[in-house]
Amino acid sequence: MGNWTRRGFIGSLSGAAAATAFAAQERSSSPVPAKGKIKITDLKCAIIGRNPVVRIVTDQGISGYGEAESAKPYLKPMVLFYKDYLLGEDPTDVNRILLKIRRMGAFKPWGAAVSAIEIALWDIAGQAAGLPVYKLLGGKIHDRVRPYGNSENNSKLVLRTPQDYAEVASEVKAAKEGYTLIKLPVGFHNDAMMRSIPDAWYGQQWAGRMPPYMDRGMMTQPGIDHVIACVEAAKKVTGAEVGLAFDCGPGWTPKDAIRLARAVEPYDLAWLEDLITGDYAPYPNAQVFKEVTDSTSTRIHTGEEIYLRENFKDLIETQAVNVLGPDPEDVGGIAELKWIAEYANLHGIQVAPHGIFDGLFGVAAQVHLGAVCPQNYIAFEYAKAQPEWWTDIVDGLPDPIVKNGYIDVWDKPGLGITFNVRAAKAHLSEEDRTFFD
Repeated sequence: MGNWTRRGFIGSLSGAAAATAFAAQERSSSPVPAKGKIKITDLKCAIIGRNPVVRIVTDQGISGYGEAESAKPYLKPMVLFYKDYLLGEDPTDVNRILLKIRRMGAFKPWGAAVSAIEIALWDIAGQAAGLPVYKLLGGKIHDRVRPYGNSENNSKLVLRTPQDYAEVASEVKAAKEGYTLIKLPVGFHNDAMMRSIPDAWYGQQWAGRMPPYMDRGMMTQPGIDHVIACVEAAKKVTGAEVGLAFDCGPGWTPKDAIRLARAVEPYDLAWLEDLITGDYAPYPNAQVFKEVTDSTSTRIHTGEEIYLRENFKDLIETQAVNVLGPDPEDVGGIAELKWIAEYANLHGIQVAPHGIFDGLFGVAAQVHLGAVCPQNYIAFEYAKAQPEWWTDIVDGLPDPIVKNGYIDVWDKPGLGITFNVRAAKAHLSEEDRTFFD
């Protein structure tokens, strides 16, 4: 960046940019560096609540944070594996660092470590430049971003019957966030629902400690009728005012997926998600998705488990789905997802990023990402503070975060949020007690 002196750097800016840069310096407890390139001196990871949180430390007193979803506390050693590849690097050379480490990730869950590191790097780059991350990614297209709600973060009721679906749809619709789009789990994405009736499908019911979403097979008539009845019940509640999507699998056979998609065509659903592959499936299976997509007017969605742009290539170029849902904390980061969104846009495919358990730093990353995505962007899956005390240990988020179904894009440097260190330290385990030192 050239001269890093406080007066020299800010003096090179003017107006709002100078004010923003000064605010960024005041945010940090350490002075802005005098001269020379900024360098990474440490990479740390702590489990806060259940979320693995990445901290990248620099020699100029600036730290950047990223977060992986709460379902993956086991990722901590994987994050720390990359430490030797980061030490001594300039964190503002995000692309250079990602070229070094991105090849050592994989489909969900093993791309999450690289993704959280990428987000933390952009946080540092923004703070160092005195600019919000969205400015470094090309600048705003959207002044506000739409989050969508889900049952897991908005209801404690277990979904089994059509009556349950009506009740939960009503709860999410009435949430204080004012969601204009909500998503519910059905079919193989909801064990409780599938096992609430006998013999919902022809196949084994997996039990015990198994990888997620092992159940799959051909639906019986009672099974598919039950799924359709639950979709109908939820749609009667949401009506035309609130969009409704369903996370369905993976696990469906192609013919059953087509039967379901055609049966729900009258309800104009936002999408049916992950019917063929999805969570923890290490391949996209574009050809089979295309068979389903070409057979129905219902929108078909997938992508949350996929890592890197290369693995979206067939889905996009063959127009195998209507909507893609990469997770910025699994796909390789926010710049990676922006590239995918732009390429999808060239092929008439919409984008609705996944992110249900990505935490508050995940929400911040989603806001900056949503601001720069092209006009094929729909909404992102909203992650609430879990546990609720997370709201007490993070500074910088608006209150409330969501207003009338949208989040206004903020202009603070970096991700625009940081830890209240004193409050956060109370929630560190003994193993992680030096995370903020």
